[in-house]
Amino acid sequence: MIGYVTVGTNDLEKAAKFYDELLAGIGAKRFMEMETFIAWSNDPAAAGFSITKPFDGNPASVGNGVMIALKVDSTDKVDALYAKAIELGGTDEGAPGARSDNFYAGYFRDLDGNKLNFFCMT
Repeated sequence: MIGYVTVGTNDLEKAAKFYDELLAGIGAKRFMEMETFIAWSNDPAAAGFSITKPFDGNPASVGNGVMIALKVDSTDKVDALYAKAIELGGTDEGAPGARSDNFYAGYFRDLDGNKLNFFCMT
């Protein structure tokens, strides 16, 4: 069920160096990288770990930048589950859509403010 786990950082370069070295110890390598986001995994089709500068522009802290990503098998499911989360009282953190050539996701916060997303690889 878990696709990847993300933690926030205020210094992407420093954090990337730390995790490059740390995660090399378990054979994980970078498999996705953008201006504010880097992800590692042993297998791009398996669960991963990532770091990011928080989307909202506030400093990263415990909780801000942390997100649970739940993998599903279609963009239709991403759309439907995101809509359901909003219907149930969740708040929008990024409507469903393509985030890269092969990554589609919808981001939301639950009733307690925890950030999650549903995603699929396209």
